[in-house]
Amino acid sequence: MSTTALLHPRLADCRRLFLRNYEVWINIGVHDFEKKGEQRVLFNIELFVPLAMSTPKDDELHEVLDYDFMRRSIAQRVSLGHIHLQETLCDEVLALMLAHPSVRAARVSTEKPDVYPDCDAVGVEVFGLKD
Repeated sequence: MSTTALLHPRLADCRRLFLRNYEVWINIGVHDFEKKGEQRVLFNIELFVPLAMSTPKDDELHEVLDYDFMRRSIAQRVSLGHIHLQETLCDEVLALMLAHPSVRAARVSTEKPDVYPDCDAVGVEVFGLKD
């Protein structure tokens, strides 16, 4: 998705920041057995930030978007408790990413790698671009 997204004319002047395979144990799922414990969920996030807003002049953290923002946002959503659907989780994390004033676009995916023994994972991905 990132290569395709970077071809979008509104993202040509952007830097792509990412968080890969961030593992979190959360209470997620619609089935009774899923509501009794936590499951491993992998998050992948890409943020598209205009170069003008993300090019440091003095090599200082305050000049760029801190990667901790992505992890804190996930922790914020997870702290709210049980969630039924990955689709809802992705949509809510995407909204948190796009709420950051420096972010022009974002891609969020979640994967549950332990659901089926015959595949790597089941998951959802969403992409959003600010107007």
